[in-house]
Amino acid sequence: MEKQQTSLKPFISLILSTKIPKAALIFGLAASVITTIAGLIVPILTKNLIDGFSVESLSVPLMIGIGAAFILQAIISGISIYLLSYVGHKIVAKLRDRMWVKLIRLPVSYFDKQSSGETVSRVVNDTSIVRDLITNHFPQFVTGIISIIGAILILLVMDWKMTLLMLISVPITLIIMFPLGQKMAKISRGLQDETATFTGHVQQTLSEIRLMKSSTAEQSEEDKGLTGIERLFTFGLREARITALIGPIMYFVIMVVIVTIIGYGGIRVANGTMSTGELIAFLLYLFQIIVPITSFAMFFTQLQKAKGATERIIDILELPLEEDKTGIQLDITNKPLHVLNVSFNYNEDEPILKGISFEAKPGEMIAFAGPSGGGKTTMFGLLERFYEPTSGEIRIGDTPINELSMTSWRSQIGYVSQESAMMAGTIRENLCYGLNNIGDITDEQLWKVAEMAYADQFIMEFSQGLDTEVGERGVKLSGGQRQRIAIARAFLRDPKILMMDEATASLDSQSEGIVQQALTRLMEGRTTFVIAHRLSTIVDADKIIFIEKGVVTGIGTHHELTQSHGLYREFAEHQLA
Repeated sequence: MEKQQTSLKPFISLILSTKIPKAALIFGLAASVITTIAGLIVPILTKNLIDGFSVESLSVPLMIGIGAAFILQAIISGISIYLLSYVGHKIVAKLRDRMWVKLIRLPVSYFDKQSSGETVSRVVNDTSIVRDLITNHFPQFVTGIISIIGAILILLVMDWKMTLLMLISVPITLIIMFPLGQKMAKISRGLQDETATFTGHVQQTLSEIRLMKSSTAEQSEEDKGLTGIERLFTFGLREARITALIGPIMYFVIMVVIVTIIGYGGIRVANGTMSTGELIAFLLYLFQIIVPITSFAMFFTQLQKAKGATERIIDILELPLEEDKTGIQLDITNKPLHVLNVSFNYNEDEPILKGISFEAKPGEMIAFAGPSGGGKTTMFGLLERFYEPTSGEIRIGDTPINELSMTSWRSQIGYVSQESAMMAGTIRENLCYGLNNIGDITDEQLWKVAEMAYADQFIMEFSQGLDTEVGERGVKLSGGQRQRIAIARAFLRDPKILMMDEATASLDSQSEGIVQQALTRLMEGRTTFVIAHRLSTIVDADKIIFIEKGVVTGIGTHHELTQSHGLYREFAEHQLA
């Protein structure tokens, strides 16, 4: 509840930080003000026209002048709307730029805790709320204030008694509308949160559509989705109830004021203390006051929503970046890697790794083995610097890896996982993904790495060759094909360190044989770390590190561990018999 009462300062600071296009804003607001002032002159002209009306008084130049004034006002109004829309879109584009640049540089730990769908909602929906406020509601608010002040001043000069009578309705309206506006703001914030949650669920379900269908989870997902839709519907109805109150109340107040003014004004006209033209002008000015006031409720509601959206945007923008751009640029060729007493935990009461130490010499193959959940994948996360150790240190040569720039470190690592992650796009785009010198990479180089990964044959069978679309997450390719493209990608990067999370574990025997040959070729001359689910793939490793419940319980070759480590020997007897 406290956050709902936050000041406008964070919102204003955030908007100013986007470097507002001041010229467009100033000209847009100026044009809007000119239009409003022009609108204030119309009732006076109308009054004079009615009071002095006669057929003889109608001249062609006068009619042309009035027509030209209306056309000019329309043109200026159009320019104002465009310029202010430009300002709003520009501000939101810069906000989205900042959020996107920030998000892709946040540490993996952030995405472990946050739903990607909710994050997408922050970038798209929350910034759209800010845009609507700046583009639509703020200009209306500014021009509305000018219109109200101008109309009231003119009315006071024209007839202060009728003006005061009319103004009695303003405090009555505010007393009724203010609590409704607060209620609307609270509901709108809840609707924003619910929309983000629902967006997250929809994105997750659709991204794992094959899992959902293979698990026959349609009914379960249908129920979850319908529940989310029902919640959104409930919030929508609550919002509609407030709107249903605001509209009729405003209509009632307006009609009472109009009828009162017409009645009182009619008596004045009959008495000769007011002309017909003055009464018509008074009514026209009344509408110039009423219309802006009715839009103020929406402005303050949107302002509350924008404040809430701002809090979430600022929360993301203030998160610490993963990459230290002042880090060292270091060539790690022929340097040993030392893991020194490394411990790690996601939460303070849940240690994942405890006191891990080992050394990997240049060109060695180091394998991690052990029961599931022992910490093998977490060790890979630390080596990739997806996470930082809770204690201990990882060094490359004599340099701690956290002193290297993230780009320098990761650009020298090749990673081949079980899933062979792929981006939607072409085979060419996936091979070159993440490389800075894409324009310099020739087809000849791509075909060469494809051949080294035994991927050239199936790529040539596609009619589009390297320009074949692979589909979202590579769904148009088989598992073996995706793995070979992942290996070709690693060849193209020419990494100094290779990391493989049992890249053949989920393949059929034919694909496994081809992929294993490609991996063997890729490993030549490189320091390689392997997570082993099957011991047959690591019997020739230079060093096998056996991890149980986050602790290293054995280090040695396959032969040494079968002699000295009971559980490893048991694993070997079951798998290699």
